[in-house]
Amino acid sequence: MTNHQSRPGDPDTGQEEPSRRDEDLAALLERLLAQAPDRTQKDLAAEAGISYPTLNAWVNRTRGTSRIDPEKLRAMVEVFRRWGVRTTPREFFEAVGRPVPGPGGDEREARLLKLYRQLPEARQRALLKDAEAMLQVSRIV
Repeated sequence: MTNHQSRPGDPDTGQEEPSRRDEDLAALLERLLAQAPDRTQKDLAAEAGISYPTLNAWVNRTRGTSRIDPEKLRAMVEVFRRWGVRTTPREFFEAVGRPVPGPGGDEREARLLKLYRQLPEARQRALLKDAEAMLQVSRIV
């Protein structure tokens, strides 16, 4: 849990209590849903754009969580925040055993896109391959 209320898209500032590294996604979702007493798994699934059977399988630990799309994790964070429940992307990424991605700032992304567009096509392809390789390595580490 955090001691601050971040806005959607804010970087993880590190100003949080020690994370619950032993907490898997099922335990995290159970804890957070308990903090939103009038909300259900079905509500979370609908608002986060996840099918209810998939979310329910994560909660019941009958489906693995290692390949969850990072955007789905972020979507769940945003839903909980809208419901007034404090949570961070870090909690979700750690719960599925993944490194926490760096902050996604509009300024940084715009700068990267501007640089990318200035590259010749062959360099653009090479950059994409490099980025994909970096992502694969970060999932292993």
